[in-house]
This record gives sequence, structure tokens and C-alpha cells, in this order.
Amino acid sequence: MGHATSPPPAWMENPAIKPLGSENLLLRGATLKNTEKIFGVAIYTGMETKMALNYQSKSQKRSAVEKSMNAFLIVYLCILISKALINTVLKYVWQSEPFRDEPWYNQKTESERQRNLFLKAFTDFLAFMVLFNYIIPVSMYVTVEMQKFLGSYFITWDEDMFDEETGEGPLVNTSDLNEELGQVEYIFTDKTGTLTENNMEFKECCIEGHVYVPHVICNGQVLPESSGIDMIDSSPSVNGREREELFFRALCLCHTVQVKDDDSVDGPRKSPDGGKSCVYISSSPDEVALVEGVQRLGFTYLRLKDNYMEILNRENHIERFELLEILSFDSVRRRMSVIVKSATGEIYLFCKGADSSIFPRVIEGKVDQIRARVERNAVEGLRTLCVAYKRLIQEEYEGICKLLQAAKVALQDREKKLAEAYEQIEKDLTLLGATAVEDRLQEKAADTIEALQKAGIKVWVLTGDKMETAAATCYACKLFRRNTQLLELTTKRIEEQSLHDVLFELSKTVLRHSGTLTRDNLSGLSADMQDYGLIIDGAALSLIMKPREDGSSGNYRELFLEICRSCSAVLCCRMAPLQKAQIVKLIKFSKEHPITLAIGDGANDVSMILEAHVGIGVIGKEGRQAARNSDYAIPKFKHLKKMLLVHGHFYYIRISELVQYFFYKNVCFIFPQFLYQFFCGFSQQTLYDTAYLTLYNISFTSLPILLYSLMEQHVGIDVLKRDPTLYRDVAKNALLRWRVFIYWTLLGLFDALVFFFGAYFVFENTTVTSNGQIFGNWTFGTLVFTVMVFTVTLKLALDTHYWTWINHFVIWGSLLFYVVFSLLWGGVIWPFLNYQRMYYVFIQMLSSGPAWLAIVLLVTVSLLPDVLKKVLCRQLWPTATERVQQNGCAQPRDRDSEFTPLASLQSPGYQSTCPSAAWYSSHSQQVTLTAWKEKVSTEPPPTLGGSRHHCSSIPSHSCPRSRVGMLV
Repeated sequence: MGHATSPPPAWMENPAIKPLGSENLLLRGATLKNTEKIFGVAIYTGMETKMALNYQSKSQKRSAVEKSMNAFLIVYLCILISKALINTVLKYVWQSEPFRDEPWYNQKTESERQRNLFLKAFTDFLAFMVLFNYIIPVSMYVTVEMQKFLGSYFITWDEDMFDEETGEGPLVNTSDLNEELGQVEYIFTDKTGTLTENNMEFKECCIEGHVYVPHVICNGQVLPESSGIDMIDSSPSVNGREREELFFRALCLCHTVQVKDDDSVDGPRKSPDGGKSCVYISSSPDEVALVEGVQRLGFTYLRLKDNYMEILNRENHIERFELLEILSFDSVRRRMSVIVKSATGEIYLFCKGADSSIFPRVIEGKVDQIRARVERNAVEGLRTLCVAYKRLIQEEYEGICKLLQAAKVALQDREKKLAEAYEQIEKDLTLLGATAVEDRLQEKAADTIEALQKAGIKVWVLTGDKMETAAATCYACKLFRRNTQLLELTTKRIEEQSLHDVLFELSKTVLRHSGTLTRDNLSGLSADMQDYGLIIDGAALSLIMKPREDGSSGNYRELFLEICRSCSAVLCCRMAPLQKAQIVKLIKFSKEHPITLAIGDGANDVSMILEAHVGIGVIGKEGRQAARNSDYAIPKFKHLKKMLLVHGHFYYIRISELVQYFFYKNVCFIFPQFLYQFFCGFSQQTLYDTAYLTLYNISFTSLPILLYSLMEQHVGIDVLKRDPTLYRDVAKNALLRWRVFIYWTLLGLFDALVFFFGAYFVFENTTVTSNGQIFGNWTFGTLVFTVMVFTVTLKLALDTHYWTWINHFVIWGSLLFYVVFSLLWGGVIWPFLNYQRMYYVFIQMLSSGPAWLAIVLLVTVSLLPDVLKKVLCRQLWPTATERVQQNGCAQPRDRDSEFTPLASLQSPGYQSTCPSAAWYSSHSQQVTLTAWKEKVSTEPPPTLGGSRHHCSSIPSHSCPRSRVGMLV
């Protein structure tokens, strides 16, 4: 998830834990407030978030392979019509001579001679259409569906993609897009829960400029009495002490956490140091981390009972607050609030949310000190939240109640009116402080992104987090590299310059370098040049997408896309859910029409998952909304590497060969039938027996290609994982381009000519057998058909790289089945047949030595051009895959191993073209590098910014006060 505050409660995603009566909340306005209070949850308002959650109009996704199949099918349909039209015209040209009217054995009757000429021509046209209709590979669509359905099980059976921690494996919700996994050009990924573990740990809080860290660590030892220690100054004043306790109470009260009591514990709560006696449950790990963190600082949230929230303070006294109202979180406001009443009758509004949402509504408090601390923590990759409050008098609260009640019972625009009411209530606040929570990077997330970039895939991170936090995460996961210069397209910069000037300045920067340096257009990675990374926030994106005064928005969009194409990576921060889908749609429908993939773990990622060509949900801690609405689901982000680079690569190779092979073998099958009409007076006489016509695609040639499309491995699995650049060989639908399709079609035409005319020249001399009469129509057709079946089957055998006993059984078994069937079909008199024109034909043909010679010779000649083409191309213009096949093993293009420790790869300084970013530009390098200095090992460090509690981890000059350098 990309937001910095709590998402909707878990029951809104999982109906199994939906509270009793919640389905009637909107119907019974009178009980709405009470129901909210009883369960400690809030109605998930916010028009934009609701639209994202209800993004149910899931469009019918079609893969690039399917689109190519349909285009090829139209071509073959035109060929079919052309064949029928040509034969119809030539038939009447042939019969224009009186002596060629009809053969003597098939003379026309008088009624047939008097029929309308156009009606007869149309009837003949339809007859030729039926005769040649086998060129349309109807069975191909059946085989493709079988291949997709059966092939999808290879993902679910993959043990490498099974996560033992969660006990989850990959899920395939649709098998129609398997091959699309091998064509991905852009990946749009969420940050929280996707790149990170979404396992939050409370690190520190800043109150009135004082920083508090629970359990400060120095030299690996927990300092005694360190709970709630002030890291910067001495103990605050009396007024500061009051603000401090008010801050802790705000964290204990402003949330939707529910408490699960431990029955084995006697009493309401043990002391904080004595261990937990209850379990906190929330749909947002942030909220649980904050409640547990403030517990270690002396304030413990106990429970919500009878509409009263109970907390245990430092003096072990229980305080009770009446819960009056909940102003729920949504991704537009990026904050939530509660209104509570203390035992003394004082009414408070506590509000927590993102800094960009809280600071504009604050009129009092030490804003500058807290803002500096928030920016510092964000640079270190910590997730930050700000906390503010406001005291309400009774009259103010009564006005708020009336305002909220009017919005809740509105029959029209209820969400809009609630949002307007929240805006009026959450203003004129007093800033209390800020919190910092750490979300660790997932295992092998950096290696996965690095491999995807080497494969030529551009990775974009779309998140709702603060820019500095997201940028630190991008450095840690290697999205931004040592030589990456960051370009900013943010609201802060647009305020200094106009949007037009910023866009053209960025365009001039990237185009100047791209014009003088050689770039790798696929991956954007180069060791010898400066790469560019773009950072854009949601507000700037809205300005770019907003129509201009003259009604046009294309200029800014095209300029923005041009800048993005020149960047190796893009970070989109402060994104609302629908803005994520808007970004995906913008790239999806750009002039290149790239294949896009979106991956996320939460409900706010559903809209972009549905918008992308391929949507992948991470089975994480944010519920199953993303997994249910995705095309595929995986347990961890690291599994995306094998899903694309191995499974996707194999799927595309296999199905593209299947499609081209089907068209090829159908051309071989039906073109001799077309040529035969020139030798039978265009009488619509079939060349093959009916049984052969029926069984060619069903039995004789179906199983080998189906098995090929399920098991073929042109290179090994380990090779594909070790050398991601092989993914580029099949990019842009390379194996189903028109040039390749024309080659397969021409190869089929050549083979058909060899089959037909080779057999024709053999049959031209009737002395090849003692009885020339046996070489009639059916014998000629049987010889052509026999050569054809052997040729197309052996052609597939030549293309097979991965041989198993199943391949041998199916390929040679298919040829054996054809021979046995032909012997039985023509060697036995079947009593249920009215006529048997193939009786003894096949046996008599095989008794002729020239027929055997013709079969061997014609099969060899038919396969020779394809063999020569393969040999010459491999020697003169080998692809990367062919070089790997020749060498027998792949040499990785990059020396960095997949297990290169993250700590050994130094993080770059945060370079920026924006002067306003200078502060965190300099501090990013200091904090990120020094935090990892002592953790260089064979494994990556467990955190984004490293441990912040080691004495020598961070130099003193990187902190506002010298004492921070000593304790952090």
C-alpha cells in the first residue's frame, strides 16, 4: 500500500470478519454513529477511494499473441476467399469451350444447363469454400486453450515460488495471459507491502522538538531505564510534559485497532515490561506498530468497551475516554481523526496523518523543528506520521454533530458532503509531534528489480508515501543506482517555476545527454553513462493530465512521456489509487503500446491492477482484495523474477511456435488440394480421403505440438535466471511478427509444392509398378498425405530442444499411429461402411519401391530449406539465445551475482536538479552509507536505513544535536 496512514478496516475487505449489523449501516442512519462507536471502525468514505475499491468493471484482457492470431486468421480467411474465387472463375473459363463442358461420366442434365449462371457460380464458389476451409485452423484455438489451461498449472506447482512462512503458493486466476508474462515492458509496483514487508516497527517519535526512542541500544546493549528517554534535551518543562502526555494519549486513541484478550492472563493488563497480555488487531500494520510503540513509552491501549476507550498511563492508572465521533481515513484526505471526551468533561479532537495533510491545517506548535525531523526520518526510509489536536467546547461539538449528521443522512452525494464536513472540522489544529515507523525491504527485492532491469523492463514505483521516504526505498532496492541523477517534477518545483518551464527544462536535460551518449533503449542501464530517474508527485501529475484552457492536454502528456522514456526508472509518490491507474493507462495507450504489468498488495492497488495488461496481486497483510482482482497472485515480490524471466519466457516461446506451426501445417495440408483442381477440371474433387481430412488436425498432428507447447525448454531454467538479458530476445512479440509469419507461410507453400509435384512426377510414369491402374486418384492423394504427415511431424522434431521420453513417445507414436490406421482403414472391409474407396490403396502403395523412394526423397527435400536457414542464421546472425544454445551454458552479462549483498553496493548520493532538495540530497548519502558501514556480510541488512540505534552508526554532524549522534 502506498499511503502513510491506516487503510480501511479489515472487515471491509474480508466479509468473514465483518461486524454484526454493518450491512445495515447506510440504511439505518439513526444507528450509524452508535454502530461506528461500538466496533471502533469507520465507514470508508472518500469518493476516490470508494471508486478504486469498486473498480469492478474488469475489462476483458487479451494478450498480444491472441491479437496476432486474429490478424493472421484474417489473412488466411482472405486467402481462402481468394482460392475459392480463383477456382470458380477458372472453372467457367475452362468450361467455356463446348468439349470441356463436363466429363463424359458426369454430363449435366437439361435442368442444370438452364439454371441461372450467377446462381450456379455462387453455388460453385460455396463448394470451393467448403473444399478449402481446412486452411482455417479451427483446431488451433482448441489447442491453444488446452495449452493455456494445462500450462497454468506449472506456475501453481512451482516449489520455488512457495512461501513457507505464510504457507502460500502462487495462484492463477486466469490462464488467458500466460504468454503475456513473457512480453512485459513496464512494471508498475506499489511500495508498502510489495517492495517492503509491511511489517512495521516503531522507531521513534518527536514531540515539541524532543525525540523519544523506546529501548535505546548502545554497543548492542539496551540502556537501563531507557524507555521514553529524551535523546536531545533534558526533561521538558511542565507545559512540555503536558504536551508529551497528550501526544501519547492521541496515539492511544486515534486508531481503529481492536484488542484480542489473552485468556491465560489474569487481570486487564500486565505491565508493559512484563510482556503482552493481549494482541492488537488492525487492517493497517502502521496502527499496530504505533500502539505497540507508545506502549513501550509508558501508555498502553487496553480496549474499547461500551463506547469507552481505556488506556493505562505511566502511573498505572486507567483513563477512560468516551468515543464521540470517528472521522475515517481515506486516501484523498490522507488523515483520520477521533473526537473523544475525557473523564473531566474536556472534549478533544485528535488527528493523525501525512505531513502534507497535517501541516497546512496547523496554526500552533513547533512546526519547523518537527518538519526537520520528519524530513530527516523520511530520507532514512522511515514512514512518518504527524499528530495534531484541538480542544472543543460544547457548542463547537454540537455544531460538529449537526454537520456530520446532515452529511450522513444525505440521500445524494453523501461521500462528497462527508468529505466537505471533514474539511471544515479538521482545521485550526495544534501540532503535537510526529512518529517514525520502519518498514523493512523484502528479501531479494533489490535483486529482483536489478534482474528485471537487465531484462529490458522499466520499473516504476507508484506509492502514496512521502517523496523522501520513497526515494530512500528506491535506492535500497536498486531502482536508483550509483550513477542515477534524479529529476524532480514535484509541486514544490512547479511553485518556483511554471509547469511548462519545468517540463521543457527536464526535456532539454535528458534529450541533450541521450543525443550524445549511446543508450540501451530496452533497459536504460549503462555502466559508463549517467542514468536518469524521475520523481513525480500526485499533484504534479494532476496538472499534467488536466486539460488546458484551449481544451487540449496532449502536448504536456507527450512531453512527459518523452521524459519518462529517457529515464531508467520513475518514482511516483503521493499517488491516489485512481492516479495509479491513470499512470498505467497513460503508458498503456502511448504510441508504442507497450505491455504493462501492475503489482500491488492492497485494495488501493486494485484499480491499477485491473488497468494493466497483466495484474499481479501480492498475498500480503492488507487482505485479499488485490489477489482476488488480479490475474495472478504471488506470495512475495521476489517471485516475480521467476514468473516473468522463466515461466513467462517459456510460455511465449511455446505458444508462438504453436500458432506459427498450426498455420504452417494447414498450408501444407490444403495447398495441394488447391493445385489438384488444375488437374481435375475444377470439379471440386477432393485429393484426400474423408478420414484423412477429418483426422489430420485431430489425431495425426495434434499431440506432438500440444506436448511441445507444454514442455519445450529452448534453454535451461537456471540459464534464464542467471542471464536475464535473454528475455529481450522475444520482446515486442518478436516471434509473431509479420516477417516471421510470412516465412512460415512461404515454407508451407514450398513444402506443399514439393509434396504435390514430387508425387506428380513420380506418378507421371506408370511403369513404376506392374499394374499402372492402381496409381489412381486415391493413391496419389495418399502418397501426398503420407509425405505431408512425416514432414510436418519431423519439422517439429527438428525444432524441439528439450527431449524427454514423452516427446519421443508422442512424436514417433503419432507417425506409427498414422501408419497403423492407414493399414487398418484400407486393409479391412468394414461392414458399417456403404463404400470403401481406400480399400487396399495404402498397402499397394507401400508395396512399390518407387513410392518408398518418393517418400524419403520428398521428406528430405521439404525439410532441407528450413535446416539450411537455421544453420546459416545461427552462424552468421545468431541471437543471444542461440549463442547460449551453442555454448551449452550462459555467461552472465553482469558480474554482480544474484546474491550480491546489499550492503556491499554503495548507495549513491541523492542528486537532484531542484535546489530545494539539497538538504536531503546531502544527508541521504551520509545516513544511508554510514548506517550500513558495519553490516557488510553475505546477507543484506534487514532494514532500509540500517539500524539506527548503534553508537557509531551515524556521525554526529548528521544530526541536529551532538547527543543524537551519541545515542542513535
